[in-house]
Amino acid sequence: MNAHEFLKTLALVLGVAAVTTVVFQRLKQPVVLGYIIAGLLVGPHLPTPFHADHDTVHMLSELGVILLMFAIGLELNIAKLVRVAPTAGVIGVLQVAFMMGAGFVVGRAFGWTELESVYAGAAIAISSTTIIAKVFDEMKVADRIREIVYGVLIVEDIIAILLLATMTTVSSGAGLDTVTLAVTTGKLVGFLVGMVVVGLLVVPRLMRIVVRLGRPETTVVASIGLCFGLAYACAAVHYSVALGAFVAGVLISESGEGHTVEHLIVPVRDMFAAIFFVSVGMLIDPRLVIDNWAAVLVLTAVVIAGKIVSVTFGGVLAGCGLRTSVQSGMSLSQIGEFSFIIVGLGLSLRATRPFLFPVAVAVSAITTLTTPSLIQRAPRLALLVEEKLPRPLRSFVTLYSAWLERVRTSPASSTTGARLRRLGLLLVIDSGAVVGLLLGATLLHGRIEQAIEDRFGLDEHVTARLVIALAAAIGVPFVFGAVRLSRAIGLTIAGGQDDSGGRAKAAKPVALVVQIGLLSALGGVSIVIVEPFLPSSVGAFLLAGLATAAALALWRSANRFDVEVQAGAAAVMEALKARLVQGKDGDAAMHAAAKDVETILPGLGRPRMVRLEQQSPGVGRALGELDLRGKTGAAVFAVVRGESTKTLPEASEMLAAGDVVALVGTSEAVDEAQALLVGELASADSRAA
Repeated sequence: MNAHEFLKTLALVLGVAAVTTVVFQRLKQPVVLGYIIAGLLVGPHLPTPFHADHDTVHMLSELGVILLMFAIGLELNIAKLVRVAPTAGVIGVLQVAFMMGAGFVVGRAFGWTELESVYAGAAIAISSTTIIAKVFDEMKVADRIREIVYGVLIVEDIIAILLLATMTTVSSGAGLDTVTLAVTTGKLVGFLVGMVVVGLLVVPRLMRIVVRLGRPETTVVASIGLCFGLAYACAAVHYSVALGAFVAGVLISESGEGHTVEHLIVPVRDMFAAIFFVSVGMLIDPRLVIDNWAAVLVLTAVVIAGKIVSVTFGGVLAGCGLRTSVQSGMSLSQIGEFSFIIVGLGLSLRATRPFLFPVAVAVSAITTLTTPSLIQRAPRLALLVEEKLPRPLRSFVTLYSAWLERVRTSPASSTTGARLRRLGLLLVIDSGAVVGLLLGATLLHGRIEQAIEDRFGLDEHVTARLVIALAAAIGVPFVFGAVRLSRAIGLTIAGGQDDSGGRAKAAKPVALVVQIGLLSALGGVSIVIVEPFLPSSVGAFLLAGLATAAALALWRSANRFDVEVQAGAAAVMEALKARLVQGKDGDAAMHAAAKDVETILPGLGRPRMVRLEQQSPGVGRALGELDLRGKTGAAVFAVVRGESTKTLPEASEMLAAGDVVALVGTSEAVDEAQALLVGELASADSRAA
């Protein structure tokens, strides 16, 4: 292509994109949709008077991908990754695993190939950082929600990078077998570790020297040059260029100059990112979308419902609380730029047919339109879910979340760490044995049955039952071992493994949820590994059965736990009412009652008793309106009003002057909750309680 054609294409793309961007900005819609519409207008599939050269736009869009990933890396550093891992890591991994499984099942149900189903699952698993950031900037979203959502997005972006690298190798003809995936992942991890270790020795020092020169153009040229250099290094060893760009951003962020570089490259990034989204729109064939309208609608429903459910479950498991988890799930219920990159990779490698790309873009467009509405309605729906949740589950989640924050902030002993490592290793061994047995039985059952028939002359139906019984007999000890070890890990995390009585009983909420989470994850991984060798409906039924079993176990244990809490709380609150007197002895009575709670229900820690005065900010407001759990992390254990006591009160409970509110959680969380209830200045005696 000559220079004039290149200039014509660039002018056409940016000119149309500028017009659609202005229109969508005036309509208060995400500008990403405007870029996609611009691509549709200049693409080959609509009868418009102007068409851009696809090859030129595609070449420029590659630069957009590289700069987008570079900018994401600039927002991260090693310390930040470690900080978000305990909560966002759990949510992100569970959400991606659930959505990939759901997408695979949907793809197979529509008759797509195995590889196309994998790409569909990967595409709907990753939420859109660009869209969420844009909507969050335009709406007032609580800091707690922002922290969780952005943390999950970081984890998802990292998983997406690994998926791109792995799927590039698999799509090139290596296949989907477990050995190939293990080898591919091992090579990727080795290459990544080597690049990061060498980069940490060189890049941070170099960037600090460059920035100290005080020349912005030098900083831009050096940082983008490093970005393209590492992108080329990855391309040279047949990995995604996005991986190298992402690592370059992280390495520069480690220098402490990430925000400086990010501010300088924003105009360049935005221009090429716009071209990338225009190139996405150029690939949309409306006829293919219409032909696959059922898949678009089903995948859209799966994205919205699946992400809300999976993020909510992961958030509760990570101790974020029910209301915060629901709001986070509704914020993440869309797909975006990474989905385009993933399905675009499949199309370029001829691993998928052309229909999948416009289907993914259509799903992204619909979920992008629904995102602002979902985020706006999230607080109201989250409150409704909490109010409608059965009391046993609500009390279970509330106390589990408050306790887990205390467990997370408590210093871990070396003995506990060693015990967890040993139990974890044994759990991996047992789980590996179960997975190996499943794979062996799935792949070799025909040969084993034939050998038994030839050797003993048995009927084929008898032989089949014999093989199943033999596999079960071998596998049952390992399954029971995994159950026992997962419970031991849960009790160790909860701090109740060595005690009997109250502490072991109080450790049940943390221990149970950790156990259910571990067993669900192991069961899900086992099903995903053997699913390609089974009919598609079998995998779906097994996943549904696993989810049902986990839900039933959680429900039964929540009911038992609720009975224990009610019994213990009744005794504690009777002691409180007996001790509580007016005047100078009031604070001393509340302090003594808090000790009673710690004695009767030791796992909860010592709650803080807060008395509301007439002028307290919390008087006359409902607990749901205050949202102490979502804003601070503290939970309301009970409200004592005169002769009545309400343990784990409803969100609709109105607070009145003279109420005594029992708060549980970390000391920082309880301090913040007390400030919301009685004002910024809390008495020293109240803090001591």
